[in-house]
Amino acid sequence: MSLDELREKILKLKQKKNAVILAHNYQRDEVQEIADFTGDSLELSRRASTYDCDVIVFCGVNFMAESASILSPDKTVLLPAMEADCPMADMITVDKPRILRMNFPGYNDVTYEYPEKFTLRDMKKRYPGVPVVSYVNTTADVKAESDYCCTSSNGVKIVDGIDSDRVICVPDRNLAAWIAKNTKKEIITWDGFCHVHDRIRQVDVVAAKSAHPAAVFVAHPECRLDVCEMADHVTSTSGMLRYCWESDAKEFIIGTETGLLYRLRLENSGKRFYPLRNDMLCPNMKKTSLRSVLFALENNTQVIKVPEEIRVPAKRALDRMLEIA
Repeated sequence: MSLDELREKILKLKQKKNAVILAHNYQRDEVQEIADFTGDSLELSRRASTYDCDVIVFCGVNFMAESASILSPDKTVLLPAMEADCPMADMITVDKPRILRMNFPGYNDVTYEYPEKFTLRDMKKRYPGVPVVSYVNTTADVKAESDYCCTSSNGVKIVDGIDSDRVICVPDRNLAAWIAKNTKKEIITWDGFCHVHDRIRQVDVVAAKSAHPAAVFVAHPECRLDVCEMADHVTSTSGMLRYCWESDAKEFIIGTETGLLYRLRLENSGKRFYPLRNDMLCPNMKKTSLRSVLFALENNTQVIKVPEEIRVPAKRALDRMLEIA
């Protein structure tokens, strides 16, 4: 089938099944085009929880569909690409250490081992009583083992709002470093990272600024701290969309996954956007296709359902975040 035929079938099935299609900002252009809503993972899950629908089709990676299930337990959540994992989310587990084999640009054939083969429970035993803040880019069971969640935009506010001088932040060492730079509290960091953002170096920023001297540089806090310190603004993907919309600047260097450029260009006529590096691609985010969306809707397969014993404490960690934020 052609893309037009796929789109037509998907839209008819969506209406028939009373479904809503969510697409993360890093998805392929054609997937974002057919979505009812695009945005950050938690932003999408919260919107879907208030939407009058029976089925949520989440075009993203596994932890995102889990978040939708946590917030919408009575709705059917479909993940079109069941094999779409998040390597950073997989870098932390609750009680069983895992060794990851990564084959991404800049990390070819690198074996990632947990810090001292730790688990989250090991870290909690090492620092008893210290609250755990887990990034929303974590699996449901890690959220359930945490005290609070945070996003890339509200991490500093969440940490500052906790009644403790020390806070454990998992799993992204770069987001934790950004939080540590902007709070007076002691941050205990897990050694995880997003391979798309972590591979960026200062030399890449220098090259991009040299190629586009009039451009404003906007970075995601999943980038290394020394890269963030070179940015004109550091924020989440939704924050980037707002910042570039409101800015008087006409050119921007975007320090995050290139999928965001679709919306930036769509919503900002007359402005120019350049990727910090052309290879800032997340292979897992690109696994979702129109064919996989159609297959999931047709067969009602690829269902993500978080068990209640995990969902309830995971939702509590999310609710505590929302109380502060």
